[in-house]
Amino acid sequence: MHHCSNKMASSPDKISPELPVVLILKPPEVFKVHEELFCQRFHFLRAWESTLPTDQFLTTYAQSIQALFCNSFTPIPAHVIRLLPSLRLIVTSSVGVNHIDLHECRRQGIKVANIAKVFTDDVADIAVGLLIDVLRKVSAGDQYVRSGSRIWSDFPLGYKLGGKRVGIVGLGSIGLEVAKRLEAFGCIVSYNSRMKKPSVPFLHYANVCELALNSDVLIICCSLTEQTYHMINREVLSALGKHGFIVNIARGSIVDEKELVRCLVQGEIGGAGLDVFADEPNVPDDLFELENVVLSPHRGVFTDETMWECYELVSGNLEAFFSNKPLLTMVHNDD
Repeated sequence: MHHCSNKMASSPDKISPELPVVLILKPPEVFKVHEELFCQRFHFLRAWESTLPTDQFLTTYAQSIQALFCNSFTPIPAHVIRLLPSLRLIVTSSVGVNHIDLHECRRQGIKVANIAKVFTDDVADIAVGLLIDVLRKVSAGDQYVRSGSRIWSDFPLGYKLGGKRVGIVGLGSIGLEVAKRLEAFGCIVSYNSRMKKPSVPFLHYANVCELALNSDVLIICCSLTEQTYHMINREVLSALGKHGFIVNIARGSIVDEKELVRCLVQGEIGGAGLDVFADEPNVPDDLFELENVVLSPHRGVFTDETMWECYELVSGNLEAFFSNKPLLTMVHNDD
């Protein structure tokens, strides 16, 4: 990996004065991909490369750090924010902001920016891809051929996508794009969300259990909040039933993972396509043996084109902040 010249300073007075200073605790994917370009515009303090414990590193540089760049895999809890009295901006290269203590940011007057709708199309695409894969057994078929089997007629039948009743949990920007794609395949779309959306033609279910009961497929597209944690529980999975399929491209903890694994192992639901897990990068061992489960390493947003858009938006937000201009994609963090 190319390393740019503005390496982490060994002491606070070595920070380059020419470029704005930005803290990174652990490098986001977009930083790894476009590191050279980022480093032409900003001076990065690389906590992950320091021999100092993180808290000591933060204390050492605290007065210099006005901006922090992170992704959804790096929690930014209250105690980290409190160690940085000069911090005024957190930019995350994710849509979700549940990894950031928004209450503490509000208390300290710290602005938060995300990457808005940059990932929408890619995530919708992978949701449909996982669904087609698990229904038509694409990955299972690939393994079957690679195993050297010559009796292709023994490979089990898949399931048709057209005509399936698909329930989308969370009809935000990603959920809507998933719905559009699946409509084109001839699916019957319904949804669950906090409020009914009068502008869409799909049937709304206020209760996620009712949605599952009336669906062949559930696709999880909502944000992870206190309300949605383990929302897909035993009751919902039971309502989905042994011929039902689940696709999760949101957050692993929206689903009760232990219950999901139990249902899959015991044949109480038909199959799953999973891009997210409760304790990434750890995946329950039981899933590895199941041919009706398609696993993806939380890469739903990582395409070449989107990494470029993400770079432009993250750097644009940082430049706007350091130029005292409005942020491009500020998260509204109200009570």
